[in-house]
Amino acid sequence: MSSDALLSPLTTGLVDAVSEEAVLEALVRAEVGLVRAWAEVGALSDEDASSIAVALGWNADAGRAVDHGIDAAALAEEGIAGGNPVIPLVPVLKRRLPPEQRSWVHRGATSQDIVDTALMLLARSAVDQVLARLDATEAVLATFARDHRDLVAAARTLGQHAVPTTVGLRAAVWLAGLRRASARLRGLVLPAQLGGAAGTRASFHELGGDAATHLPARFAQALGLDDVGAPWHTTRWPVTELGDALTQTTDALGVFATDVVTLTRTEIAELAVSDGGGSSAMPQKQNPVRAVLIRSAALRAPQLAATLHLAAADAADERPAGAWHAEWPTLLDLLRIALGASAHAERLASSLRVDEQAVNRNLGLSGGLILAERLSIVFTPLIGGDRMSQLVAAAAAGTDLGELVRALPEALSLDVDALLDPAAYTGESGAIVDRIEDPA
Repeated sequence: MSSDALLSPLTTGLVDAVSEEAVLEALVRAEVGLVRAWAEVGALSDEDASSIAVALGWNADAGRAVDHGIDAAALAEEGIAGGNPVIPLVPVLKRRLPPEQRSWVHRGATSQDIVDTALMLLARSAVDQVLARLDATEAVLATFARDHRDLVAAARTLGQHAVPTTVGLRAAVWLAGLRRASARLRGLVLPAQLGGAAGTRASFHELGGDAATHLPARFAQALGLDDVGAPWHTTRWPVTELGDALTQTTDALGVFATDVVTLTRTEIAELAVSDGGGSSAMPQKQNPVRAVLIRSAALRAPQLAATLHLAAADAADERPAGAWHAEWPTLLDLLRIALGASAHAERLASSLRVDEQAVNRNLGLSGGLILAERLSIVFTPLIGGDRMSQLVAAAAAGTDLGELVRALPEALSLDVDALLDPAAYTGESGAIVDRIEDPA
C-alpha cells in the first residue's frame, strides 16, 4: 500500500503501474534494454546479452525485469547522495555478473538516459491503462446518450436555466471531450533517451565504433518505445506533451464529474448514482463520491502540468540542475491521478440513473421563460423589441410567459402550443447525439 493511501481515495488500489516497485522495475528494464541494444548492433553476442539480462532480473515469461530482487527503499536511501537512484543501482547490477561482463551494464550511458527512459516506460504502461478505462467509459456514455437522446431537459448557462436541451446531448458532450482526450493520448510520442554524458553520444562511438550509430534506435526498439533521433536531455517536449495530454484527460473527466455533482444535488436530482457514498453523521446521504474524487483530480492536474512546463523552461546547460529532478514526482503524480480518475469514471458512468420526473419538473420551473429566446425571435418582428422585453420582464416577475403570449392579438394566427413546446426547440440536439455516437 502506498504511504499516502489513507488520504488518497482517488488512487488507492488503482496505480500499481506507477508504484515504487514499478519505477524500480522500469529502471532495471532500461538497463537490460541497453544490453540488448548493444547485442543488436553486433557488439555483444545474443547469448551473452541473454545471460546478462537474466542475471539483472529479466523474466522472459513476464516480459519484464521482475526478478531483480532489489530493495527499493534501500536503493532510494542510497540514491540521495548522488541525487538519483541510477548511481547506486548500476554497481548493484554489475556485482551480479562475472567481471568480464560487467562493462556491458550501463555501457556509455548516463543516469539521465536511464531515468528518462524508465519514466517513458512507466508512462506507456499507465497511458495504456488509462486508454482502456476511457474506452470503457466512452462505451457506457454512448449508450447513455442514445437512450436519452430525446429526453428534454433544461440547459443551464452561468448556473441559470437557459434554453431546452436534452439529457442525451449533455452526455454526448461528455463523450466528445473524452474521445478527444483519448485521441491525444493515442498520439503521444514516448521516446527512449540515449545521449550519453552530455548528449553527444561520443561514449557510444568510442566503445562501439560506427555500429553505435544505430544503438539509440535499437535501444528504443528493445523497449517498445519511440526513437526520435536526437537526445532530449534539455528539450523536454516528451514530458510536457505527456503532461498536457494527461491534463486534457482529467479536464474532460472533470466536466463529466462536475455535471454529475450538480445534477445529483437534492434540489435538482435529475441524476442519481447507484453506488453513492454515505456520511459519518448524516445517514440519509448518497454522495456522488466517484464524481467528487474525479473532480479532485481535475483540480490538481493543471498545476502539475504547469510544474512540468516550468521545469522544461528552466532546463539549462546539458543537464538541468533541479528542474529535471522536479519532473519525476510531478509526472508520477499526474499519471497516478489520471489512472485513478479514469478508473472511477468508468464506474461512475455505469452507475448513472436518470429521474425523468425531476427532469420534467425542472424544465417547467421557469414558467415558460426557458423558451424566451424562441419567443423573442418569433414575436419581436410582430410586436417590437420593447413590448417583447416587457413580456419577458413580467414573466420573470411571476406571470406565466405562455399566458402572456397567448393573450397577444398578434398570436392568433400562430400555433402557440407548438411554440411553447420545449421539445420543439432543441435544435440539432438529436442529430449531434447521432453524429457523436457514430462518428463515421
